Amino acid sequence: MSSKKDPQSSLPYLDDYLLYIQANNYSDETLYNYERDLKTFENFLSVELHIPFSHVSKRTIEQYKAYLYSSDRKTAEGNAGEKRLSSGSVNRTLSSLRKYISYLIDMDYESPITPGSIKLIRMEKKHGQVSELEDLIKLIESPMLFESDKTVALRNRAVLELLFATGMRISELIKLKRTQLDTSGRIFIEGKGRKQRFVYLTERAMQHVQHYLDARDDESPFVFVAMRGSNASQKNKHISANYIQMKIKKYRELLGMNIPTSAHSLRHGFATYLAEQGANPAAIQILLGHESLDTTTKYVHASDKYAESTHKQFHPLKE
Repeated sequence: MSSKKDPQSSLPYLDDYLLYIQANNYSDETLYNYERDLKTFENFLSVELHIPFSHVSKRTIEQYKAYLYSSDRKTAEGNAGEKRLSSGSVNRTLSSLRKYISYLIDMDYESPITPGSIKLIRMEKKHGQVSELEDLIKLIESPMLFESDKTVALRNRAVLELLFATGMRISELIKLKRTQLDTSGRIFIEGKGRKQRFVYLTERAMQHVQHYLDARDDESPFVFVAMRGSNASQKNKHISANYIQMKIKKYRELLGMNIPTSAHSLRHGFATYLAEQGANPAAIQILLGHESLDTTTKYVHASDKYAESTHKQFHPLKE
């Protein structure tokens, strides 16, 4: 099949829509995601189907869903997709297209389909896998065992302590600045969609963050910095998400943990173990920075131990 792009397949008013997103104070990350998702659809029409946007139909959308799931899927840049998309990623891509169609209609531009024509797919009903608390603690403490450089060990230990203590997203953690910390352990952050909230360090996490900061001898405003190395351009830059994920994977393998664990798993574990201790889901929702309580329940539904103990304690015919 030809890879040549048909200019007639370009999405109309796409630049105007992206400018609209930007003007309405969405975050740079949201703008990037919308642009990437819509470019993927634009490439699909042009390279795969060779049809203009005006010929898009409900059948086109069903073909697009199948394409997103397929091994032939291309990225927005036209490269081969590295792995099969999850249901959540497919639905995010479809939601971006829905919002674009809504924009066209709101602006009285022509659209061959309505937003309602784009049906989201069923999500897999996966029971969240969370490592036992004892294993998570071993993971958090593992940098002190496996890192030969003391400053790296202190930094990585503080990173993992903070992730589990606060439930922060990794994207929030890597850009965290010293000015966002206060002596009480409260951290003011701006999360997804530029929503602002407080998260809270435990006494234990505060100590480990302070131990790491005391070992530093730089002027970087960031809490967690990359090691300087020989590249002067890296001086005082914040740590990268890829580095943290790579280190967590390495520590997990060295510890022999059999449940896949990532930075997001620590966020998931934070919510799950709060729920097991009886924390109110609405409070967990605020701490995680979720818009909807429905989103929070995806994280706390793994709390079966708490549900079981509640059943045994409160059921009227328990004896």
